[in-house]
Amino acid sequence: MKKLVALMLVVLVAMGVFAGCGKQEKEASNKIGLVISTLNNPFFVSLKEGAEEKAKDLGYELVVLDSQNDPNKELSNVEDLVTQGVSVILINPTDSDAVGNAVKVANKAGIPVITLDRGANKGEVVTHIASDNIAGGKMAGDFIVEKLENKGKVVELEGIAGTSAARDRGQGFNDAIKASDIEVVAKQTANFDRTQGLSVMENILQAQPEINAVFAHNDEMALGAYEAIKASGRDILVVGFDATDDAVKSVKNGEMAATVAQQPKLIGSLGVENAVKVIKGEAVESFIPVELKLITK
Repeated sequence: MKKLVALMLVVLVAMGVFAGCGKQEKEASNKIGLVISTLNNPFFVSLKEGAEEKAKDLGYELVVLDSQNDPNKELSNVEDLVTQGVSVILINPTDSDAVGNAVKVANKAGIPVITLDRGANKGEVVTHIASDNIAGGKMAGDFIVEKLENKGKVVELEGIAGTSAARDRGQGFNDAIKASDIEVVAKQTANFDRTQGLSVMENILQAQPEINAVFAHNDEMALGAYEAIKASGRDILVVGFDATDDAVKSVKNGEMAATVAQQPKLIGSLGVENAVKVIKGEAVESFIPVELKLITK
């Protein structure tokens, strides 16, 4: 009798352990991680909001961590999510090269990775969800070529060096203007930042007596550049990228000439939607493009 009771206790304990394991697995499969390059930029705030709304709709927990534009913080955020046992990690890289270390940490832990807006040059990624930045850069370039009637002098304000967004937008823009008589008289990074866009443009204005247009790789830099141009009293066409609320307002007010509209909320939403597909074992495309359009007055 005692042996029977002992055996039953062993069975019950084992069942409890397995039940506990099942519960942990269920909780883990219901949790998605999102690592954002910075929340000090309205574009990425919108991306986060899109992801949060979709996660809520689908009944999944979303853990959001801010890398504050620091690759070391980004790596630590991914390590944190691995420890938390998330099932998929969505990552918006601070830098397409540096993020490879973070992606490899997730790969080693067997956690699928999806990149948003900016790609990763190293590590294994299930899918990349972004606008076609080359096409967007070309869209901006074509607009400037048309407005300047194929000739003039332009400035290109570049994003953070090493990011796929900066590289691709720059490529598309330069592809668009290369058949024209437009000359790039200055090309300098302002790190996707409005304050740096202002200061960099102030310096360029002092150095370049003739500028007809500015293409900035994002709206934050474009808005900063516009403020510098306004203070100088010069008439220069400014085109940005992202269609943030401030930029769209500026275009409608006749200040900035145009901005290329991305859909950050949709990028975030599609990120969660495809993370859920991965969790359920469904196939996803290796690249999921998000439509762009040019916003003018």
